[in-house]
Amino acid sequence: MQGDERMLASALVNLLDNAWKYTGATVAPTIRVHRGEVGGLRGFCVSDNGAGFDMAHAERLFMPFQRLHRQEEFPGIGIGLATVQRIVHRHGGAIAAHAVPGNGATFCIALPQVSLGSDQTPSA
Repeated sequence: MQGDERMLASALVNLLDNAWKYTGATVAPTIRVHRGEVGGLRGFCVSDNGAGFDMAHAERLFMPFQRLHRQEEFPGIGIGLATVQRIVHRHGGAIAAHAVPGNGATFCIALPQVSLGSDQTPSA
């Protein structure tokens, strides 16, 4: 994956922070970062076994200040996923979410592949 290092780091941190927050009350919390795909693009996913959410409300996830859980349950202001989506879209990528209430969530982001000339090497 190539892109602005600070922006992509912010996206990853937001996803990990969410996973950490929503597994806080889980007996045996698990957070996993793994390879994934969104719309045919390769990328990575962050999965957890935390609170999850109802997919019927998934469109609200990426709207600023829209929350699917009560503030008392999980603190925050509701801009983390909106920020992640904005970063991903700015890079021409895609984001997807899948969850089951009480059984965790998976968020995957993918960016288009950048073709490099023969004299260029990918940056780390």
